[in-house]
Amino acid sequence: MGLVKSCEEFTHSRPLFLTIYTVVIIGIVVSTCYVFSAIYSSNPSSPDSSPSTWFSLSSQPSSPLSNEGRGPSDQTLNVSKSETVHDVHPSTPETQKVLWKRPVLEVPPPPHPKKMPPLEDFQLTKELFQQRVKDNIIIVTFGNYAFMDFIMTWVRHLDDLGVSNYLVGAMDTKLLEALFWKGVPVFDMNSHMSTADVGWGSPTFHKMGREKVILINLILPFGYELLMCDTDMVWLKNPLPYLARYPEADVLTSSDQVIPTVVDDSLEVWQEVGAAYNIGIFHWRPTKSAKKLALEWKELVLADEKIWDQTGFNDIVHRQLGPSVEEDSGLVYAYDGNLKLGILPASIFCSGHTYFVQAMYQQLRLEPYAVHTTFQFAGTEGKRHRLREAMFFHDPPEYYNPPGGFLSFKPSIPKSLLLSGNHTVGSHFTLVNYQIKQIRTALAIASILNRTLVMPPIWCRLDRLWFPHPGVLEGSMTRQPFLCPLDHVFEVNVMLKDLPKEEFGPGIDIREYSVLDNPSLPPEVKKSWLDVQLCKEGSQDCNASNNTIGGVLKFPKHSNEEMYMKVFSSFKDVKVIQFSSMQDAFAGFTDKEREEKFRKRVKRYLGIWCCVSDHIPGHIYYDMYWDEKPGWTPLPPQTSADDHPPW
Repeated sequence: MGLVKSCEEFTHSRPLFLTIYTVVIIGIVVSTCYVFSAIYSSNPSSPDSSPSTWFSLSSQPSSPLSNEGRGPSDQTLNVSKSETVHDVHPSTPETQKVLWKRPVLEVPPPPHPKKMPPLEDFQLTKELFQQRVKDNIIIVTFGNYAFMDFIMTWVRHLDDLGVSNYLVGAMDTKLLEALFWKGVPVFDMNSHMSTADVGWGSPTFHKMGREKVILINLILPFGYELLMCDTDMVWLKNPLPYLARYPEADVLTSSDQVIPTVVDDSLEVWQEVGAAYNIGIFHWRPTKSAKKLALEWKELVLADEKIWDQTGFNDIVHRQLGPSVEEDSGLVYAYDGNLKLGILPASIFCSGHTYFVQAMYQQLRLEPYAVHTTFQFAGTEGKRHRLREAMFFHDPPEYYNPPGGFLSFKPSIPKSLLLSGNHTVGSHFTLVNYQIKQIRTALAIASILNRTLVMPPIWCRLDRLWFPHPGVLEGSMTRQPFLCPLDHVFEVNVMLKDLPKEEFGPGIDIREYSVLDNPSLPPEVKKSWLDVQLCKEGSQDCNASNNTIGGVLKFPKHSNEEMYMKVFSSFKDVKVIQFSSMQDAFAGFTDKEREEKFRKRVKRYLGIWCCVSDHIPGHIYYDMYWDEKPGWTPLPPQTSADDHPPW
C-alpha cells in the first residue's frame, strides 16, 4: 500500500513521468510475450521450424550434395538457353548474405547436424553475384576438383592483396562442397564434370573451354564488369586499378606475345602484336558490343566441338582489326568495327615465357600483376612446379616437412661451361649434361637415405619450345645463359608419378629448388640442419664416422651405398642434410638389383630439347647416362626408328 500511495503522489506531482512509466511497462510485457512465443515456436515438431534458406546451417536437408536424379534445366551452363538464369531462385538473397559476409577461408562453425545446404541454393543468380561485386566488377575463375589446390592458391593471392570481389565456379559437386566448407564463395556450374585432371587438348578440356564462353554470356547480362581468369594463374598485384585506366575498353585481353612492344606499363602496341590473344586473363565490360561478341563466340563454339575456344575468339576478334580508337589510347576497333579492344602488356600480365624464361618484368624494372603458367611442359604437374619454384603456390604444412627429411646440395658449374664460347646446341648440352650427372648422384643418395631431394636450379643456354628456333626467340629479352624451369629438362610429371616399386625400386620424392627459402618452411625444419663437406679419404678429420665438428660432417668422397647407410643412420632425425657438392660423392650401389631398378627409374626422368631447324624430327633426347657412352653427341634421331627415349 505504501508503494501505491507513493506512486499516486508521484503521479499527481509529475504527470509526464506517468506516461513514460506506462510505455516502459507495456514494452516489457510485449517483449516477454515475444520471447516466450519464440521459444515455443522453435520446437522441432513445429511445421514452421525447419528453415529452407541456404545458410541456416543449424538445420539443413539431410541429403548430401548430388547431381543424381537431376536433369539439366534451361539455366544450366551446358545449354544455350541461359540468358534468363538470373530469374532463377530469387528468394534467397537474405540468407546468401550470411555466408558471403563471413571472412573468406574461415571454416564455418559445425552445423547441428552437419549438413550441406541444398544444391539449388548454389545456382548462378544475379542476387548471388550482388553479394560479391565491388565497384560493379567481379573476378571469376572456375574448375573441377582436380584443380582444387590451384583454386585455393588463386583465392589466397587475392585475399593477400585485399581483393574480395571474386567468385569460383564449381564444375563438380565435390569441388563445390570442398570450397563451401573452406569459406570460398562458390556457385554451381551444373557441368557434371569429372573430378579428374582432364589434360590439355583433350575433349573434356575443350568442353571446359565452351563452359567458359557460356559462363561469360550468363554473367554479362547482370550488368557487371567481368574479369575472367583461368585457375592456373595467380595475381601478384591488384589488377583493378589498372583496368580502370581504360574505361572506354569493351574487352582487355592478355596475349602470348613474347616480344615486347612497350617498355612501360601501357597496353601493347596492337599493330606489333603477332601472337594469339590468350583468354586465360581477360576483362569484359557489359557493353552492347561486348555482349554481341560473347553471343557470337558462344554460338561458334557450340556449333563445332572441334573449335578451341581461344582460337574461335581470335578468329572473331581479328575479323576486323583497326584503326586505333584514339591516338595513344592503346585501344583498337576490332570484331565488328565497334568493339574497343586492348591488349594487356605481356611484361606485367605475364605468360609462362615472359615471367619464368625471360623475366621481362625484371629487365624492364616493372611490377608484375599476374603470372599465367603457359609456355610450359610436363602438364599440370609442370604448372605446379613452376609456381612452387617462384614460391607462389600454397601447399599444406606437411609439404614442407616430409617424412625422412630433405637432401640438398650446392651445384658446382665451371665458369667455362656457363659463360665461355658461343651459345650452340653443343655448348647447351655440355652445360646441362654436367648438371644432370650431379643430379643423378643426388637422386641415388636420396634414394639410399630415403630423403626428399631438393632439385637444384638448372642453367640453360638455349630455350625450349615446340618448333625450330635459333636458341632464343629473336626480339625476345631472353638472356643467355638463364635459369630455366625444371620442366625444360626433366619430365616433372614422370618424377612425381607412382611407378611400380617392384620394377623401378623405391620412389624418390622431389621438391623445388626454392623450398628451403620458402617462408612456409616450419621453424623446426630450419633449425634441424646438417652440413656435409666432402673430403679426400685419409686427409685430416676425413673418415667414415658420424663425428661432427661445429655442426659440420666431413664425409669421404667415393663412398658407396653401405657407407652412406652406416654413417647417416645416426642423422635420420635431422630435417635437412646439405652437401657442399655432388662431385665424386657416390661410388655406386653395392646392391646390383637395386641399382638396376634405380637406373630404370631415373632414365625416364629426362625429357627433350626442341628443336633444331635443319632436321626432322628436330628434338634431341637428354640422356641420364650420357657419360657412359663414349663419343656421345647431341643429335636428333636420324631415323623414325631412332625416335625414342634412351631407355
